[in-house]
Amino acid sequence: MEISPVESIIRFLGGLFAFSTLAVVLYGVWRGTRRQVGRTVGLTGGWLRSAWFYLAASALYFGLAWWGWKPLPWTVSPSARVWMLALGSLLYFSGLAFVLWGRLALGKNYFVSTGFGAQLFKEHQLVTSGPFAIVRHPMYVGLILAAFGGLLIYITWTMLVFACLAPLVLVRAWREEQALAAEFGEQWQEYCKRVPAFFPRLRK
Repeated sequence: MEISPVESIIRFLGGLFAFSTLAVVLYGVWRGTRRQVGRTVGLTGGWLRSAWFYLAASALYFGLAWWGWKPLPWTVSPSARVWMLALGSLLYFSGLAFVLWGRLALGKNYFVSTGFGAQLFKEHQLVTSGPFAIVRHPMYVGLILAAFGGLLIYITWTMLVFACLAPLVLVRAWREEQALAAEFGEQWQEYCKRVPAFFPRLRK
């Protein structure tokens, strides 16, 4: 499938935005490994605070992404491709912007979690401003949007896998909510009444 100049620019900007966002996220993880551990829910081993774990995970992640970066056998008309790029760009760039906004809003309270467990810091603070005033899990909402948008832009096997696996972040969200509910109690319950988990309310 021939790539137009406009599509090339969208793909380049998409990659630049993705790697910039990833750098900000990884910096937050690195800083989090140096903070004192607070409440923990589920299974979170010491490997969450090990540089070797993140190096190995990054190598595996980028290796599989590179291996699967092959075009899907989809045949689309030029007009359909324009609509795919338009919708894909809307989902992808807004999704990454939501991820970045959420990461910056969390500040020093950001750390990685898994579907097996979540870990807070000592003197952890509940962030309810910025994107967290819209939904309780803006970074996960952004990741799901970006995954489906990226599939429409890049049309590769890698992006198809990302799109299929993206909803699994809901398990991580559930683990994080367990930790936050145990840590903040009534404050967390009041926050949940005001702010939905994933789908913004159109009106108060």
